[in-house]
Amino acid sequence: MTSSSLTIRDIERHKAAIARNDLSKPVRLALEANLFNPNTTFFDYGCGLGGDVKRVASRGYISGGWDPYYRPETTPITSDIVNIGYIINVIESQAERREALIKAWTITRQVLIVAAQVLVAQGNSQIAYGDGIVTSRNTFQKYYDQTELKTYIDQVLEVDAIPVSLGVYFVFRDESQAERFRASRFRSRTTTPRIRVRSKRFEDYQELLTPLMAFVTERGRLPVATELTAESELVTEFGSLRRAFQVILQATDPQEWEAISEKRRQDLKVYLALTKFGHRPKISALESEVQNDIKALFGNYKQACAEADEMLFSLGDLSLVSTCCRQSKIGKRLPDSLYIHVSALENLDPLLRLYEGCASRTIGRMENATLIKFHTTKPKISYLVYPNFETAPHPALQTSMQIDLRDLHVTYRDYDTVNNPPILHRKETFIASDNPLYEKFAKLTHQEETWGLLDHSNSIGTRKQWQQRLEENCAELRGHRVIWRKDADPYRVKLIRSRIRASQTKK
Repeated sequence: MTSSSLTIRDIERHKAAIARNDLSKPVRLALEANLFNPNTTFFDYGCGLGGDVKRVASRGYISGGWDPYYRPETTPITSDIVNIGYIINVIESQAERREALIKAWTITRQVLIVAAQVLVAQGNSQIAYGDGIVTSRNTFQKYYDQTELKTYIDQVLEVDAIPVSLGVYFVFRDESQAERFRASRFRSRTTTPRIRVRSKRFEDYQELLTPLMAFVTERGRLPVATELTAESELVTEFGSLRRAFQVILQATDPQEWEAISEKRRQDLKVYLALTKFGHRPKISALESEVQNDIKALFGNYKQACAEADEMLFSLGDLSLVSTCCRQSKIGKRLPDSLYIHVSALENLDPLLRLYEGCASRTIGRMENATLIKFHTTKPKISYLVYPNFETAPHPALQTSMQIDLRDLHVTYRDYDTVNNPPILHRKETFIASDNPLYEKFAKLTHQEETWGLLDHSNSIGTRKQWQQRLEENCAELRGHRVIWRKDADPYRVKLIRSRIRASQTKK
């Protein structure tokens, strides 16, 4: 069959429906983002076999779905959250595709979830048709570039869609809710300072003071009127919230509270800097808590935006980014790059967080990304997937996605079928020192260094090279521990033991 002989009747859209054993990725991401509350209603527009409808309902939410083939008798109804997942990529008619997206938005009360395929896997059985291809099953697929997908959603719905992951966008009805979600994505974690000094007054009122400590830990500032439920009791006892907090300062380290406030300032600067790429919201569009944050931490919105813009413009100097990478206390530093684990992103210099945000704000962070690579000689960010980072002593690279920040061009590379993929060493260098796995990873590195396994690191970067190094040293790995190979030659083991002892003596 040729593309010229195909007709719309040849396309069997319903065959694109997938039977899943769990929630689809877009709906799962919405749940993980806490978009659902106990009273949320959900509707799946183009629900296919109805898996998401059933699984959302099983979680206690009012859930419904419509599909032109599997559930044509259902009437689409207005709901808080509407999902149009992997629908606009299987409709071969551009007019119908647009109409479907608009209809789904029409019945959306709060959030529309839009998802489409963004990765292309070419095959001999695929035939060009319109702006997509026809698969061997006679289904149509339109594979979007990530930036193309956002542009399409924004233009059709006249919105500013928020990327959540590759091919997944959230579109909010309420601007303040959208800005809250955007800000939350660049909000770092904080820990309430420990009690360091015995204070009888603090101990007497510790239970009463705990909500105030939690609030300041969360916001980096004192609450204003009506923000704290325990306000009246605290004011009655201490005269004001500021005096109550003075009691807390006497029992804790004031510098730790200052560090929390500074971290919140930087979080807001990163968020506000990234709003420069789209439509920066008026302060009235922000939630009242965020407005209060800005007033307390910056003085006013104008000052906050000015500081954010200054930080954003500084990214134009790549040497400044390079300096931040070289001076980073977190991550693995190489001459032309810095590698960090995604869990350590919030611990980086705010300028590097903003640098990464320039990519993830538009493209979305690659789901299951393990490491982030900051290129220091060119304006690029890479996301690297190592599926077994936590459990494998030397995990292999599965997928990489590189984003050129000049034009947001995305380049993918799949290592899943590569016979000799790159692997990781010294895993503790990628994570923060307070990560629960840090000591475990560091012990393995120390043992491997003692055995000489990490010498000449440029010759152990792939799986086969590493395996050869282990065999040469009569070693094998059991979890995160080096042991002697059971089939190793005793004489060679003796020589290696002597070498190890000699190296330890020199140290």
